Amino acid sequence: MKILAVEDDAVSRAVLRKALRRLGHDTVEAADGEEAWEGLQKEPFRVVVSDWIMPRTDGLELCRRLRKRVNAEYIYFILLTSRDATEKNQTEAADAGVDDFLTKPLDLPELWTRLRVAERILRYTTQVQQLEEMLPICSYCKKIRDDKNYWQQIEGYISERTGSDFSHSVCPDCYQRVLVPELEKMKSEIPPGTRNPFSVERKS
Repeated sequence: MKILAVEDDAVSRAVLRKALRRLGHDTVEAADGEEAWEGLQKEPFRVVVSDWIMPRTDGLELCRRLRKRVNAEYIYFILLTSRDATEKNQTEAADAGVDDFLTKPLDLPELWTRLRVAERILRYTTQVQQLEEMLPICSYCKKIRDDKNYWQQIEGYISERTGSDFSHSVCPDCYQRVLVPELEKMKSEIPPGTRNPFSVERKS
């Protein structure tokens, strides 16, 4: 993978670069969050490994900026820091959008494990994006064909994949176009002298 390594300390940055290249990844370096942000505008990266405490723009602020982007590929963000992995620190990192949390000094096997997780997550997000862009929908009944070539209602399709529940109603356009004509037709079919089930009795 092509990884953006962000570290303000030159020695630590060299250690990180060497570790990433040893694991077989292409690496581009940045000395702080601001330089990293500028680099992300010029070329795509799917993984960022960033120090937390840095001048100008720190690791959390960099991650917040990434998460605010619209219609952009997901970037897996690993925060590397000398701070203890306390519950408070991990909560702060998670709230900023950080995916993973590594403490210094850098441990190569642990870094390898986190990057393998990143690869799986990114592969999954790519598949989901492709699925969203190419949903086969029937032009007439609006059913969706799933990956097993079965056709099902859109509610069931989305519910199976997200766990979402749906409530049903009628939009104004469909009310006028479909429901009103059906009600009028039903009224016209009521035999003469039969109480109109659609009327409402008013009490005096």
